[in-house]
Amino acid sequence: MKPRLREHTVTTWARLVRTETTLIDRVQKALKAAKLPPLGWYDVLLELKRAPGGELRQYEIGAQTLLTKYNLSRLVDRLQREGLVERHACAEDGRGNLVRITAAGVELLQRMWPVYGAVLEQQFESRLSADEILALDNILQKLD
Repeated sequence: MKPRLREHTVTTWARLVRTETTLIDRVQKALKAAKLPPLGWYDVLLELKRAPGGELRQYEIGAQTLLTKYNLSRLVDRLQREGLVERHACAEDGRGNLVRITAAGVELLQRMWPVYGAVLEQQFESRLSADEILALDNILQKLD
């Protein structure tokens, strides 16, 4: 059975995907130009900072960041080697790991945000009105 999609649906979908890719690429380029780590580092550290006690189980980080299990494991290893996170066994389940952000991880987030935030302001917030941002948020919530 063939799906019957309106042409405009397909065009809009493609535009949404391209826009997301373009915006992420701009953030990545800005971080690289500032000699800062990639956006994935920021995402993991931010989720940890937001978590109660600054820690999450590793699978929870994966669910919140949408990183694959393999990529997340490698990234957490790297963050641990850099002293940005600590990993320890979960008391309730010895098979699972808890990952906790360190003071160095918090400091890196603070250095990355101005670069990331500037791109968001320039490429997103300055191009849309407050009402448009609210409308977009409402639309995206329907798709979430």
